[in-house]
Amino acid sequence: MLQELSIKNFAIIASLDVEFENGMTVLTGETGAGKSIIIDAVGLLAGGRGSQHFVRTGADKAIIQGAFVFPKNGQTYHQLDELGIDHDDGTVILQREIYRSGRNVCRINGMLVNTSTLKQLGETIVDIHGQNEHQELMQPDKHLRLLDEFGGDELSAIKSKYQTTYQDYQHLHHSMISRNTHQKEWAQRLDMLRFQVKEIEDAQLQPDEETTLSQQRDRLMNFQKINTALQEGYLALNGDEESTGALDLSGKAMDSLSSIADLDPDFKQLSDSLQSAYYALQDASGEISKQVDQLEWDDNKLDEIEARLDVIHQLKRKYGDSEKQILNYLAKIKKELADMEAAEIDESDLDEQLDKKERQLIKYGQQLTAERKKISAKLEKAIQSELKDLYMSKTVFQVRFKPTNDQQYFATGMDDIEFYIQPNPGEEIRPLAKIASGGELSRLMLALKTIFSKSQGVTSIIFDEVDTGVSGRVAQAIAEKISGIANDSQVLCITHLPQVAAMSDHHYFIDKQVKGKRTVTHIKKLDQTDRVKELARMLAGTTVTELTLDHAKELLDMATEEKQSRA
Repeated sequence: MLQELSIKNFAIIASLDVEFENGMTVLTGETGAGKSIIIDAVGLLAGGRGSQHFVRTGADKAIIQGAFVFPKNGQTYHQLDELGIDHDDGTVILQREIYRSGRNVCRINGMLVNTSTLKQLGETIVDIHGQNEHQELMQPDKHLRLLDEFGGDELSAIKSKYQTTYQDYQHLHHSMISRNTHQKEWAQRLDMLRFQVKEIEDAQLQPDEETTLSQQRDRLMNFQKINTALQEGYLALNGDEESTGALDLSGKAMDSLSSIADLDPDFKQLSDSLQSAYYALQDASGEISKQVDQLEWDDNKLDEIEARLDVIHQLKRKYGDSEKQILNYLAKIKKELADMEAAEIDESDLDEQLDKKERQLIKYGQQLTAERKKISAKLEKAIQSELKDLYMSKTVFQVRFKPTNDQQYFATGMDDIEFYIQPNPGEEIRPLAKIASGGELSRLMLALKTIFSKSQGVTSIIFDEVDTGVSGRVAQAIAEKISGIANDSQVLCITHLPQVAAMSDHHYFIDKQVKGKRTVTHIKKLDQTDRVKELARMLAGTTVTELTLDHAKELLDMATEEKQSRA
């Protein structure tokens, strides 16, 4: 249920904070006072479409925040778990900021989310029905969803089996079409993948192989230069019969300095430096000797390296800029090839699989149709019972299944249904969308909501002037229905009917005033005395008499008696 609502700089509302309670709450006031704006704000918290036009003139942004509580282990509870949002105290704080630039910022318990996520969660918390919400009843393509919603768990199991089978059938069906339509392209792609996989695998490419081969090629191509340099370097270090090498000379220098190293720290440092230099030259001499021993010219080896580098260059030209990219490409096409080869079954086998899946689909589809027809009978009975309470006892309501082609399958099943009504005896029963009046639609919608409210699990239901177009005893019946729904869910209701307002458990009055050339909306919770005055205003209009006040008090007393008898 909605506990608290805070609105700042939204439309004509500068700042508004209100607390709500369980049961039935009505919002009344003159037309244009801002009642529907409050409901619009709740709708935005539930993920409704936002617009910069909602921002109050002169403000940079509108801020809406609502605190909701929800039953443990309900649908909201599981949605929050999936989103990873903390909810230990069973409370959800929804917040939305709408900037004049059009940017929206949404939060759930402080966590930033997008509007889609906000709407996904909001649908489990708030259910809003406005003056035009009953237009859903005027769209026959929505009737099947309403029927399935009424079917609940009885229907969901078989519907789930059908939909799973339908997805498998569609996959096979599309595979067949694809194979038949693109047979040539399929074969060409398969041949190309097989060639590419073989070419790369036959090359036995190794990571960083090109770098290693290039280094070997450079050594071979510069053999004479390398050999000369090594020989000259070795001679310079070790000398020959005619000259003394750097190694001997540095050894003598080291020995000379070591003899005076103990006399002064500076001499010691020089001695250590010469020792380090001497041993470094020794290491270098040994490494040069080793390189000279390993050095050899091999014409064939150079040819082999050049040929191998050419293979690598050809692969790079086709499949990637490096050995790593080529190997990654190989892994990718091997998977595609494996998938294609796994799917490469004979058309007869595919036909057999498709035929088997279609028979299974028809089986589940027929079971789903049979279950829907059972549910339809229950829905017809339940709605007729509700309509009787709403003074439409003579109205006949039917769920009609339209004839469909046996080979026509939909994600929802094999059925096409539409709601039909006969408002008055003797008239032809016709599609609901073609003959229902505004008042009849309001009552039909209310009948459906009364039936669904117990099973939907939504904690707050909002009615925005759904009682438009009715009066008298019908208005009283609608009031009692809305009050009955409030036994299972919190109900917020905007109304102009005194009968509906009288049935509420809590009553708020909305008005607007002009202060400093700005329009400001106020909300006030009415006590019993103020409720009588407001009901009298709703009954009489501008002039309220003692008789009107008595009538208003009588309405409240009758409403109290009705709720007590129902309890």
